[in-house]
Amino acid sequence: MEKLTAKLSESILDKFSMDFLRNQVLKNAYGNDDTVIAALDPRVLLAWYLFFGLVPWFVNDIPFLLGCFLLVMGTTILARVAGLVLFLFALGVFSQTGYLFVVTLLFGGDASAIAPLLTLTLKVATISLASVTVFSGLDPDKLSNGLMWYGCPERLSFSISYAYRMLPMLMEEFQNVLLSYRLRGDPPAHETFGGKVRYLIYQVKIIMQSFYPLMLNTAKRSRTTVEALELRGYRYAAVNQSVKKIKLAALKVSCNDGIFLAVSLLVVAVAILISTLL
Repeated sequence: MEKLTAKLSESILDKFSMDFLRNQVLKNAYGNDDTVIAALDPRVLLAWYLFFGLVPWFVNDIPFLLGCFLLVMGTTILARVAGLVLFLFALGVFSQTGYLFVVTLLFGGDASAIAPLLTLTLKVATISLASVTVFSGLDPDKLSNGLMWYGCPERLSFSISYAYRMLPMLMEEFQNVLLSYRLRGDPPAHETFGGKVRYLIYQVKIIMQSFYPLMLNTAKRSRTTVEALELRGYRYAAVNQSVKKIKLAALKVSCNDGIFLAVSLLVVAVAILISTLL
């Protein structure tokens, strides 16, 4: 039994290695360029997200919220979101709902609390999945151009795009710092189950200690990038209307965008119709 437990814990630790986490993060940010969602116009996706990111907060009708949730769940599947992101989403949303339900029962509540908690869960889940769909399906350039077309300040759109581009560098720097700590450290033996628990605590401790050198090294590399942008005239290009017009010339609303909006409107209309009939 002890050997079986040790093998199981070892397989779990192998799957959740730093390489696995890095690949999942980078896949979610850069690996969805060939999906249906990625082919849509960023202006359409941002307008779609504005609806599903705000309207559910002001609606308490369960059939309407359920219809919106099913729609954004379908778009999340089409966006091919990384499994780690979906796992963290499910763990955060549904564990929080279960925790609130248990607390409600402990303080004298009954089964009548299920409906309000279900409403809250559908709201949070719908808005979260809509955010995951949009920001996983858009690459940094499309997202930046879409925000720029809507009149967002150039520095804001560039900051979001630059944050996406910083992900590979941030993950690489984190791995380098982590490896340097491992080379100088003495990890505990992890052949037994108790040893694996101590090894896991040791890894968490190293990750916490890596935070400050990670931020320092990343700030140094970011400064180099900013200086290179300044030398190439970024400030002038950011406020020049001709440059902005050239950047936004590639944005085109296609037939697929119309179909996407039509299907979304149809699902919302059916959900509203069902809620009025019930």
